[in-house]
Amino acid sequence: MFAEVSPGVDLLAGRALLRTMHPFMAGELGEDFSLETALELGMLPVVLDSSMPQDVLRSYVAVYIREEVIMEGLIRTLGGFSRFLEEVSFSHAQVLNISNVARECSVGRKTVEGYISLLEDLLLAYRIPVFQKRARRTTVKHPKFFILDTGVFQSLRPCGPLDSPEEIAGAALEGLVAQHLRAWIDYDGMDVRMFYWRTMSGTEIDFILYGESGFWAIEVKHSRKIRKADLRPLKTFMKDYPECTPIFLYRGEIPLVIDGIYCCPCDDFLRKLHPGKPIPSSPSA
Repeated sequence: MFAEVSPGVDLLAGRALLRTMHPFMAGELGEDFSLETALELGMLPVVLDSSMPQDVLRSYVAVYIREEVIMEGLIRTLGGFSRFLEEVSFSHAQVLNISNVARECSVGRKTVEGYISLLEDLLLAYRIPVFQKRARRTTVKHPKFFILDTGVFQSLRPCGPLDSPEEIAGAALEGLVAQHLRAWIDYDGMDVRMFYWRTMSGTEIDFILYGESGFWAIEVKHSRKIRKADLRPLKTFMKDYPECTPIFLYRGEIPLVIDGIYCCPCDDFLRKLHPGKPIPSSPSA
């Protein structure tokens, strides 16, 4: 995280650097990294370094996100903001529809827009735009929304008998990959931006990394087996963008290459993703 600087302050041009701190990456934890733990608790240092991680995570959500925000006078009422936090957690790893969130929260659209901007300003959430370069198909316009950390998402996301564990686990896994990719880009100073791709017909690629440093299309599935249907979005994207390097991440244990697509266990991919090193894009990487 970084501190805001007021207008008019001498920024010592040429001597000041901007650095953004992210949650832990799997490579930083080494043998201590556990994918299952990361999906449940996330990767915030203050949580993982605690002897009571669940309690610290709940306190982080309750105290920092809620209490600190209202104490700083950034919002007027805690109740409305708390309802928004719960509702927007359903949008984690999803295409963001602000009107839907506003309707479910029973507040105005502009209020929700302000809340989301506040989360982004506090580095607690972020949006990624749709990839539209040299588009041959009509794509959606709305960005995709992510909460800072998978553990924070899990704490905010209400659960009940009607909630699908698989749906929540899938969103958690996609968010975990997203936060690792963002850290990899920022720490390495890569000339790469992160997008997603979704056509109006519903064909979607979770992450597109594009820039002078490379071009990757990454699909994430919370599945231990690979079905032909799982690879169709990547194959569709490859037809439009043969220059890309396609990667399919799944919960299995065996790295494979199927029809030119590197299918990699998600655990291995995250462990091998290090700033300063190329993205793991082949079984030999």
